[in-house]
Amino acid sequence: NEQLAIPQLRQSSYRHETPPTNPSRRCLHLGYFGGKRLHKISWSAPKPSPLTRSAPMAKLAIFFTLTLSLLPFLSHSFSPDTPTDRRILVLLDDFSLKSSHSIFFTSLKSRGFDLDFKLADDPKLSLQRYGQYLYDGLILFAPSVERFGGALDVAAVLDFVDSGHDLIVAADTTASDLIKSVATECGVDFDEDPSAMVIDHQGYAVSDVDGDHTLIAADELIRSDVILGKTKIEAPVLFKGIAHSLNAANTLALKVLSGSPSAYSANPSAKLSSPPSLTGSAISLVSVVQARNNARIMISGSLDLFSNRYMKSSVQKAGSPSKYEKSGNEQFVTEVSKWLFHERGHLKAGNLRHLKVGETGEPAMYRIKDDLEFYVDIFEWSGNSWEPYVADDVQVQFYMMSPYVLKTLSTDKKGLYHTSFKVPDVYGVFQFKVEYQKLGYTSLSLSKQIPVRPFRHNEYERFIPTAFPYYGASFTTIFFFYLFVFFLVIKTRFAGALQMAGFFIFSVVYLYNNRMVGRPPFSIL
Repeated sequence: NEQLAIPQLRQSSYRHETPPTNPSRRCLHLGYFGGKRLHKISWSAPKPSPLTRSAPMAKLAIFFTLTLSLLPFLSHSFSPDTPTDRRILVLLDDFSLKSSHSIFFTSLKSRGFDLDFKLADDPKLSLQRYGQYLYDGLILFAPSVERFGGALDVAAVLDFVDSGHDLIVAADTTASDLIKSVATECGVDFDEDPSAMVIDHQGYAVSDVDGDHTLIAADELIRSDVILGKTKIEAPVLFKGIAHSLNAANTLALKVLSGSPSAYSANPSAKLSSPPSLTGSAISLVSVVQARNNARIMISGSLDLFSNRYMKSSVQKAGSPSKYEKSGNEQFVTEVSKWLFHERGHLKAGNLRHLKVGETGEPAMYRIKDDLEFYVDIFEWSGNSWEPYVADDVQVQFYMMSPYVLKTLSTDKKGLYHTSFKVPDVYGVFQFKVEYQKLGYTSLSLSKQIPVRPFRHNEYERFIPTAFPYYGASFTTIFFFYLFVFFLVIKTRFAGALQMAGFFIFSVVYLYNNRMVGRPPFSIL
């Protein structure tokens, strides 16, 4: 173009035009020269390469791949609707434990659990990823491990429990300080002597008659159907391991399997130089803990308790004529694991509601002395479905700083609990509170706030019964005041007439009385 003189253009004359509607077109004005507008230069943007065009599709494919890979975890995880743990990490000292303890693991798999076996010192160990836990339960069958692998440590295990997940810890004579510290944080203290074992010279198994009496036939079980099931464990449980005791400051721990009165903890290969620190029923062989967040923990002093050899072995307790073809180990660990992994004893409460007697809707406020009805639904997880929970010890509190009303709820045995009561003669902000804690069951804590108002000025009764004495006093005062005024006026105006009338009345009464007694009138004169 003849008008184009690029060398004479100043840099300040360049400007960009408003972007065109077609994003593939680009324009540039070169400015003005000699009073005339220079021609604009237009060009087309280069077409994106195939790799650039496929980037969104690649991202979408990655998203769907990750989603599909997480579906198994999302569908089998612990949830309020299906509260049973499904994904369990099993940490082992040696993979040979998978076969030597296969009965226990097979029992878990048959009940729908997904077990992930790893060595306790695996450098890739991790309980969570991107802030989300990968497992619902943890089994530590690695008593001798000195240090966990990967990102796992004592703090990580405790955080796992604090998040509401469940834990099994099994120890033996090779228990390391790491395993003992985990148990200590859970409220259980193992014997400080590393060579000590539980010895019982009266409650040992007959097969250990010539040994050191460390193979114990234990039958001191907790009496709880929710923890051990409704079927009684008849055969003794074989136990060989170390003793532990419950921390006195921990009120949440329970002894499920205890030592007999003749048991004690000591080194079986050495003579006693001093009294043992743990003796008798103070010894706990297997303990459980239910935390305040309903996480459950099982601590055993024997790893062999879960072994196939002990489960299949016959047992006879010393001094007992009864001999059993099979020990109670399998039934014991199966029932305790059902409780531990929330297949039993897990409660759910909801649909808390209240209403005035005779009404159908829930009010926003009550008035003092109103009659009300209270309802709540409570169900128990049976392992497969929610079943009605039946009990006679569920209570509701009508609470403001302290309970003003405490009522035991009645049940229709279909999960519905209900009661009725009168609102107390106190106004303020109250709460309906249901706090239920029972051995072996998850704790329930529900509350709903409701205000209570006093009577309005036009809602009181016309005559209050408690004020009748005041009403009577007022009307009596008025009556006697008018009576006093009346007699005062009469006396002032008709004094003589009143005297004559009084004498006349006196005479009539006197004569009448004398006649009645048979004396002549005026005989007194």
